[in-house]
Amino acid sequence: MASVPISEVVAVAEFRAALRQFLRRTERIARDSGLTPQRYLLLLMVKGAADGSERSTVTALAERLQLAQSTVTELVSRAEEAGLLGREQSTKDARVAHLRLTEEGEQRLTRAFTTLAAERANLRDAFAHLDSTISPT
Repeated sequence: MASVPISEVVAVAEFRAALRQFLRRTERIARDSGLTPQRYLLLLMVKGAADGSERSTVTALAERLQLAQSTVTELVSRAEEAGLLGREQSTKDARVAHLRLTEEGEQRLTRAFTTLAAERANLRDAFAHLDSTISPT
């Protein structure tokens, strides 16, 4: 079995450290913005819906977050109770409810998101360094 070049191991370790640092700072900044880390991620996924609609469904969130639908349902319920999310019935399918950020949800997400700009830049730099160091296999 061939040995992995030490430069690649070092690059991956540096990237993982940068990723962990990003996650820890995200948790702190989310809390400073009045959100739990889970709620920050939930609001981010609703606002940042892949289709650009700024809304989502529990099913789509469960898939994106890689969580059980029952877990996402509970997270959504707590976010609704906190006044961060609202529901609107689909005009196409009465069984579907779309989730959208409330004004309060928008304000808290914006506060955390803008504060994290430098952290996202640091993570992009760490990924670029990793990408330039690791040879394709």
